[in-house]
Amino acid sequence: MVDKITPFLMFEGHAEAALDFYVGLIPGAEVKRLERYGPGEPGDEGKVRVAFFSLAGQEFICIDSSVHHAFSFTPSISLFVDCADEAEIERLFAALAEGGVVRMPLDNYGLSLRFGWVDDRFGVSWQLNLPAS
Repeated sequence: MVDKITPFLMFEGHAEAALDFYVGLIPGAEVKRLERYGPGEPGDEGKVRVAFFSLAGQEFICIDSSVHHAFSFTPSISLFVDCADEAEIERLFAALAEGGVVRMPLDNYGLSLRFGWVDDRFGVSWQLNLPAS
């Protein structure tokens, strides 16, 4: 019986930078375990073989793939974040948009008080929401 599903993010050389960015951005986030490729292993020495981390209580796994793939992240799956207040949604949106792609700028689209959609500099898609209640 399935008891847990964990999002898995595969990067090509930028896993540690993304991990540091996300953990520094979300209060209470933490790296639970980080393993690096060593000499003679199938990945680039020192890159992330596997990392386990949590953001707002949601656990994630990420790796650096040493194999180039013809695909990357797509906005068809995104991280949806309900923000606590105006200051938080502004801060997160600004940080995630820096070096990224804004899909929908922060605005009231009739879904909530404010909403914005952005792909961060690593290609991971985020939907930020400020609920009405």
